[in-house]
Amino acid sequence: MSNTKKIQSALISVFHKDGLSPIVEELHKQGVIIYSTGGTEQFIKEKGIPVVPVEEVTSYPSILGGRVKTLHPKVFGGILNRQDNESDVEEMKSFEIPQLDLVIVDLYPFEKTVASGASEQDIIEKIDIGGISLIRAAAKNFKDVLCVSSMQDYTELLALLQENSGEISLKNRKRFAAKAFNISSHYDTAIFNYFNEEEVVYKESQTQGKQLRYGENPHQEGFFFGDFDMMFDKLHGKELSYNNLLDVDAAVNLMEEFKNEAPTFAILKHNNACGLAQRGTVLEAYTDALAGDPVSAFGGILISNTEIDAATATQIHKLFCEVVIAPSYSAEAIEILKGKKNRILLIQKEVALPTKTVRTCLDGVLVQDKDLKTDAVKDLKTVTKVTPTEAQVADMLFASKLSKHTKSNTIVLAKNKQLCASGTGQTSRVDALRQAIAKAKAFEFDLTGAVMASDAFFPFPDCVEIADNAGITAVIQPGGSIKDELSITYCDENKMAMVMTGTRHFKH
Repeated sequence: MSNTKKIQSALISVFHKDGLSPIVEELHKQGVIIYSTGGTEQFIKEKGIPVVPVEEVTSYPSILGGRVKTLHPKVFGGILNRQDNESDVEEMKSFEIPQLDLVIVDLYPFEKTVASGASEQDIIEKIDIGGISLIRAAAKNFKDVLCVSSMQDYTELLALLQENSGEISLKNRKRFAAKAFNISSHYDTAIFNYFNEEEVVYKESQTQGKQLRYGENPHQEGFFFGDFDMMFDKLHGKELSYNNLLDVDAAVNLMEEFKNEAPTFAILKHNNACGLAQRGTVLEAYTDALAGDPVSAFGGILISNTEIDAATATQIHKLFCEVVIAPSYSAEAIEILKGKKNRILLIQKEVALPTKTVRTCLDGVLVQDKDLKTDAVKDLKTVTKVTPTEAQVADMLFASKLSKHTKSNTIVLAKNKQLCASGTGQTSRVDALRQAIAKAKAFEFDLTGAVMASDAFFPFPDCVEIADNAGITAVIQPGGSIKDELSITYCDENKMAMVMTGTRHFKH
C-alpha cells in the first residue's frame, strides 16, 4: 500500500454547506467523481458540476422521509474495502461497488437543537444515523479513505488538495480520522446525556480546547476546555491565565448569590473574597469592598452585579487588578478602565451556570451536585433567648452567602452588609476565627455589633466565646453538633443571638 492516496472519487453529504463550494470546484477540476444525496446533491448540481446520485449506485431511493439514504452495502462497501486485500478487491468487482476515496460528511446539529428549546420530536430527528455511520466507517478505513467530518476542516482540506494535486498522505488521513472520532464520540456523549435520567454515569466531552500560557505555575502546561465566549464578552486586556480563570469562576459563582439585589461588589484573591459590600450605589459598594482588605486587593479579581459607571471606574483605575467583571459598563467607564493595557475587562452574559462540579481525584474524578442551597430567612431557627434584629438577620444572610463560597474551614465576620474579615482554609475553626478577628483589627474595623457566619457547626463553645470577646453579637451556623447546647448556653448567658440553618456549606 502506498503511503499517499490519490483522490479519484468522493461522497459528499453535509448539513452545513458553508465553505463547500471551493472544495467541490477543486474536486471537479481534478476530475474526481462526486457522489451525493438530497440537498447536497442539489447544491452541487446548481453549481453546474456533475454529480452522481447515490440512488444510482444503490438502485434504491431515499426512504422514510429521508431517514434512510446511504445505509446500503454498495455505499459502505465502497468505503470499508481494503485495497490491499485480494478478497475485498474481488468482491468489489463482483458486486460492482464503486471505490470511495474521500468522504465529506457532517452531523445534524443535535446540541444546537437541544439548546434551542425545540420539541422532543425535533430533537430526536436531529440524531444522525447515516452520517455517524459514514464517518465511523471512513475513519476506521483511514488507510484507504480520507474522512472530513466538519466544515471547520474545509480550509485545510482545500489546501491539501491543491498542494499535492489530490495526493493525500497516510499521516494526514490518520490525523483526519482522529478528528472524526473526536466529533463522533462528542456527538454520542451529547445524545446520551440528553436521554440519561437514571444511570449513574459520568460522561463529559469538550471539543473547544485552548492552550493557556501555562498552568498554575510556569513549569506546568495548562488548557481550558469550554465556551468562554458564550459566558463573556472580552472588551480589553491580555489573555486570561489558568489562575485568572479559576478566580473568574469563583467570582461569578459568588456574585450569583447577589443577582438582582442592590449594588454589590466583590474583590477576590486566590478564589476567596477579600472584600465584599452591598450598598445603594456601585461606587459605595466598591469603596467598602476595597476597605475590607486593600492589601490583598492588589492583583485581584473584581466583580459587580450592576453596571460600572465612570465614577466607579475612576476609583478602580487607581488599583492594580487583573480582571474586572460586570454585566455592563458605561462608555466612559470602558475608556477609563482601558487605561491599563493588560487589565482584562469582561461583560458577563446571562447564561445558566453548570449545576454539577467536577474535579480530578486519585485515578478518576469526583462529581457532585453544586451547592445551590442559599440560606434564607425561612431557613433560620433561632435557638437562643435573644432574637436577632432585622439588621442582624440581613447581615447574617449576607455573611452566610460569602461563607458558602470561601474555603473551609471558614469564619466570616460582617457588619452593615460589608465583609469585615474572614478566616479561610484553616484546619481549625478557632484558628479561622482568630485570623478573621486579627485581619479586621488590622484594617481598623469595629466589630461591636458585627455578626459571625460559620460554614459548619461549632463542636465546642470556644468560638462563640472568642467572638463575644471581640464584640460580635449574632451568630449564624448550620448546627448539628452533639454539643450544640454548649454554644447555645454561652450565647444565652452573654446575651448573644444565634440562628441555625440546618445546612452545612463546606468548600474544600
